[in-house]
Amino acid sequence: MTQALALSPEGHLKLVIFDCDGVLVDSEQTCCRISAEEACAAGLTIPPEKAVEEFSGMALPEIQKDIEKKTGKSLGSDWADRVQNRFVEAMKQGVDPIDGVHAMLEGVRKLGLPVRVGSNSSVEEMDAKFIATDMTHYFANRIHSARDMGVPKPRPDVYLHAAAQEGVLPENCVVLEDSNTGARAAVDAGMMCVLLRPGSDPVPDWKNLIRIHHLSEFVPILQKALQSQGSV
Repeated sequence: MTQALALSPEGHLKLVIFDCDGVLVDSEQTCCRISAEEACAAGLTIPPEKAVEEFSGMALPEIQKDIEKKTGKSLGSDWADRVQNRFVEAMKQGVDPIDGVHAMLEGVRKLGLPVRVGSNSSVEEMDAKFIATDMTHYFANRIHSARDMGVPKPRPDVYLHAAAQEGVLPENCVVLEDSNTGARAAVDAGMMCVLLRPGSDPVPDWKNLIRIHHLSEFVPILQKALQSQGSV
């Protein structure tokens, strides 16, 4: 049974905002692996299989603070920029789309809903990912970087900025996320959040948060919301 979006009585669905890593592009493992390599170089022991568990959803400044706290060492003012460059180069070597993403994006387009992206990745990194996965045409001039803004998730700023650029209120937005960090940002922005969480791992018990297991579930949820407000 298709879940319902709990939009406020005044809220009408006018904008879909996507996270990038883990929602559109399967880059989470690569970025977390690089972060784990950097952590190990600083003196921590993080097995490769624990990299995603350790760093998923975290922005580089948060990762740097965490490593510095645990090691008692300063990584330097250029650490985040240097690791960001490693991310970009890795994405240029190739990255896979999340299963079902192109069909999902086409479905959203057919519903007539505008889309934007709000991510902790830099714009440069997202450009490389979208070129590699043939998604640039969906998001040209519609991507927003919390890293470039200097206010990474779980701060809600990047989602509020995306809504403002579209000229819609937060209650008119739905965010598709995969991490608790990103979901917290969306909920704190006053937006409905759909959390992509395959398998049986638990999800936070937060208001305005619903779960899906696969991208194929997302468009029917949007369609149901539009039908309930008489837009389809």
